[in-house]
Amino acid sequence: MVGIPRTVLTEEHEMFRDQVRRFVETEIVPHHDEWERQGIVSRDVWRKAGEQGLLCPLIPMEYGGAGADFGFSAVIIEELARVNATAVGFTLHSDVMAPYILRYGKAELKANYLPRLASGELIGALALTEPGIGSDLKAVRATARRDGDHYVINGSKTFITNGQNSGLVIVAVKTDPEAGRKGISLIAVEDGTPGFKKGRNLEKIGLHGQDTAELFFDDVRVPVGNLLGEENKGFYYLLTELAQERLVVGIRAAASIEAMLERTIAYTRDRKAFEQSVFDFQNTRFKLADAKAQSVMLRAFVDTCLALHLKGELTPELAAMVKLKGAEVQGVVLDELLQLHGGYGYMSEYVIGRAWVDARVMRIYAGSSEIMREIIARTL
Repeated sequence: MVGIPRTVLTEEHEMFRDQVRRFVETEIVPHHDEWERQGIVSRDVWRKAGEQGLLCPLIPMEYGGAGADFGFSAVIIEELARVNATAVGFTLHSDVMAPYILRYGKAELKANYLPRLASGELIGALALTEPGIGSDLKAVRATARRDGDHYVINGSKTFITNGQNSGLVIVAVKTDPEAGRKGISLIAVEDGTPGFKKGRNLEKIGLHGQDTAELFFDDVRVPVGNLLGEENKGFYYLLTELAQERLVVGIRAAASIEAMLERTIAYTRDRKAFEQSVFDFQNTRFKLADAKAQSVMLRAFVDTCLALHLKGELTPELAAMVKLKGAEVQGVVLDELLQLHGGYGYMSEYVIGRAWVDARVMRIYAGSSEIMREIIARTL
């Protein structure tokens, strides 16, 4: 359905895809509706994914990972998007949160946490957003005060993916409240640390199976060894790592469009209206043709960005572009595909409706579309 040859992924990546697809079909798809009703994913699937090597594939083998390249992560992202398995927060855990521990954690921190993240024993979360500040990271109000061999953390976070299930959270805090973005640090906090509490599971219009929570820190004492990298360098680390997170959004969007387009073509061929298939109406074929053209153009750009990232050459502005266009094209195309399903597209039992609702947040998280435009505009 892609329409153009894909050269960015190797035969080894595609063999891995077979393994991932089997896991998704047997361990995720049959349970996904139940997880959406419960508002949280079973921890069992995390441990099973860890046993299959589907968590933290980028982590070196010495820490329990596969030591693989990001192409293997891309395969996992695509296979989850293919069935709209939005409840499962593997990507945030493996490709967004864990790299901070790997790249900036001290040796003891990496040895303690990375094997447990790779096995699924610990579920990771990244706590950046606070009530009222949105994407403005320099406005972080949570603080960490040095007290001997510990930091004392106070503040709150919201909209935290994997928040309820999380066993380890990386928290953005101000270690120098007067320094703005130059006073931000990143500190790892383990679940169960006194003073660290999880609030309610937030009710969202989509992503119903994904546990998104508020987190509260009341005089939470953590060892200074839990600091990632250097004090007051957190904003720089975030800017460095956000390119991969934004590429993740683009990859997911491209795969989602492709999968939903295939489903819609099949549906319109089978569905009858006025004594002919819905597909046979010129309007339907033109809408599907537009969707395919959009899909192919997005795929070409996403794979170009993926190839650059595999070489370590993806720039922040290109990452902003792939995130912006991926999220926005997905929103437009899925809306058209839902329309072609008629009333059934609005029923939650049809995956197109769930995919349409779940896709709306793509224009908001990992930096809103407006922030992406600001980043791109700076390069003009």
